[in-house]
Amino acid sequence: MRAAYATKANPEDPLSALTVGDLPEATPPEGWVTVDVRASSLNHHDLWSLRGVGLPADRLPMVLGCDAVGVDPAGDEVVVYAVVPDRADPRGISLLSEHFPGTLAERVSVPAENLIRKPAGMSALEAACLPTAWLTAWNMLTTRGRAAEAEAVLVQGAGGGVATAAVVLAVAMGKRVYATSREEWKRERVTALGATAVEPGARLPERVDLVIESVGAPTFDHSMKSSKPGARIVVCGATGGHQATIDLRRVFAMRLEILGATMGSADEMRSLLAFLDEQGVRPVIDATYGFSEAAAAFEHLHSGKIFGKVVLDHSR
Repeated sequence: MRAAYATKANPEDPLSALTVGDLPEATPPEGWVTVDVRASSLNHHDLWSLRGVGLPADRLPMVLGCDAVGVDPAGDEVVVYAVVPDRADPRGISLLSEHFPGTLAERVSVPAENLIRKPAGMSALEAACLPTAWLTAWNMLTTRGRAAEAEAVLVQGAGGGVATAAVVLAVAMGKRVYATSREEWKRERVTALGATAVEPGARLPERVDLVIESVGAPTFDHSMKSSKPGARIVVCGATGGHQATIDLRRVFAMRLEILGATMGSADEMRSLLAFLDEQGVRPVIDATYGFSEAAAAFEHLHSGKIFGKVVLDHSR
């Protein structure tokens, strides 16, 4: 079948490790269901896989991708939840494309309980944005960050998938939202989404109850200084560097909570879909490519010049 997959690892030039072409279809585990993929989206997880992070040579070639919408054997349009049970992983679970083939292919197989009915009012391209970045942002805001108790939220590094999703979701929840970006054009996009855009490190008009942190070392001190007593700083990544310096005096004096987050549960995925459907909110799509243009889509993601999600239309 046609697929976009990693053939090797290259930390310096991840795009050179990408192949788009025919690949033998793996036999799925017993009880798994195969879905015909209609749309998928890219994540920085895919670029890290091409660099060899979490994807050793003995698992190559590996179909990339965590996000997809497809048609199940009954003919229903479904969103694919990308977290699967995995006894070979110390976490007890893994994401599609880590141990099991991912979604950037004509077909993908998952446990039957990982298929969630797509809302009728949401397009396949829109829903394909949700299973990784948007689910992670939802988990960070609701479950880990307890946004129901928050009035003001800071999102670091708006432009990427998780951060942009967090801005849109927090605004839809009625929060006062501040979001940082180094680039003026991204700050303009943030403003258009209903948030207050600020430069990295800038003093905020107020301290916040909740920080969504995916940048890491360059922004973490600002995240702590921008937090009011008892605030939650929820971390899902470290795209700017993983060795952050933390002033522990501020942690205990301000009673800060520093929490980790990765993805979310299938029930949270259903809650996210219901929230978006009820609110009429849709994911921010930066660019759409045909599946035949997958290599160009990866180049665009790798450039960093994006705001929102990069989506693949598998009908093209």
